[in-house]
Formats: sequence, structure tokens, C-alpha cells
Amino acid sequence: MKHFKNNKTFKFVSAFIIIMIAALLTQSFSVMSLSKYGSSGSEVRSIQTRLTELGYFSGKVDGIFGSQTKNAVIKFQKDYGLTADGIVGSNTLKALKLKSQSSPNKFTQSEISLLARIISAESRGEPYTGQVAVGAVILNRIDHPSFPNTLAGVIYQPGAFSCINDGQVNEAVSESAKRAAQDAINGWDPSGGAIYYYNPAKSTSKWIFSRPVICTIGAHRFCS
Repeated sequence: MKHFKNNKTFKFVSAFIIIMIAALLTQSFSVMSLSKYGSSGSEVRSIQTRLTELGYFSGKVDGIFGSQTKNAVIKFQKDYGLTADGIVGSNTLKALKLKSQSSPNKFTQSEISLLARIISAESRGEPYTGQVAVGAVILNRIDHPSFPNTLAGVIYQPGAFSCINDGQVNEAVSESAKRAAQDAINGWDPSGGAIYYYNPAKSTSKWIFSRPVICTIGAHRFCS
């Protein structure tokens, strides 16, 4: 290793290295950007939707992080013992039971459309939270060892969803189902981790009634 001829050269090289490290760190943090005042996009919309569900936000769910969204976040943070800065970082996302979208979406647009189609067919007429919960159940199955590990595999698993067989999957997809699919992908899981759901007024399976119920949303019971 060569020695620097003088202290001035050493200082110059050291400063250059520090600048390069700072640039790399800045780039890393930009990838891990947080939702805050001025942000926009699907993550902001998921935050607004979740805050609305919890009673903190009463504005329009438009995916734009304005002053009303910030005030709602601050109130939520205060109630949950978080730093009340109005910025939705990892701790606030966790408290909201949402996942960060800083990493690339693992689903293609066609897969998202397929999920929306199933949600629309399976939960038509259900409250919005229930529609998101149906989407969450489908996603939960992907990570569960008892089910296929792909979205298409879960949806087209024989006997899994009646709408595949009765043709309802081919009906027009509601706008709420499209939003619900994205909210479920973004990490909102109103089902509490369920891998099954059923309507007790319509189900004829004795086995499904034996599953432990996690919660009931609308006409559906969500089970483990």
C-alpha cells in the first residue's frame, strides 16, 4: 500500500471517501422513504383507509398526504404512544398493521387484477373492510404451508372458490374490489391472519364450522 506524499493529499482523499459514503447512504434512505406531508400514492391511500377505519380520518381517501392526513396521523401516534411527528415510519406502519411499500411489488398487474376479480365475486355487497379481509385471506394462503405458494395457485386450487365454477368471477369488477386488492397487497389484514372465511347463512360444509373463528365482518366469518 502506497503512502500519501503529504497530509494535504490524505485529507483530500478522506474527504472524497466521506462524500461518496454520504451519497450512498442518501440513496439508501431514499429507497426507504417515508410517507409524510406532500407524499402521494397507494401507500398513502392505504394509510388514509386504515385511519378512516379506526376513526381518525374523515377526509377523502385520495392518496394525497395533506394537512388533514397529517393531523390524523399525529392523533393516532399520540394515542398509540408513538413519536407524534405526523410522519408514517416503520413503527407507525406497524401500529396501523400495514406493510411498507419501499420494496418492489412482488405481484404483477395481471395478478392484482385477478385478485380484484376474486374479491369482487366473493364479497359483492360486503362492507369495504370485509372485501379487504377476503383479499388478505387469499394472500395469507400463499405463505401458509397447506396451500399453493403462488396467487394463481391459491385462486385456482380445485374447490377453493365457488365463483370460479359458477361464473361469477367473470362478472364486472367493482371499483371497491380493485382498491381492496391493493390495500390487501399493501399489508392491511382485517381478518387477523385468517386462512378461511365463510358465510354461515350459505355454507353447507360441517368442516368449515369447526374452524376457530378469528373475527366476523359483515356476513363472513374469518377463521384460522
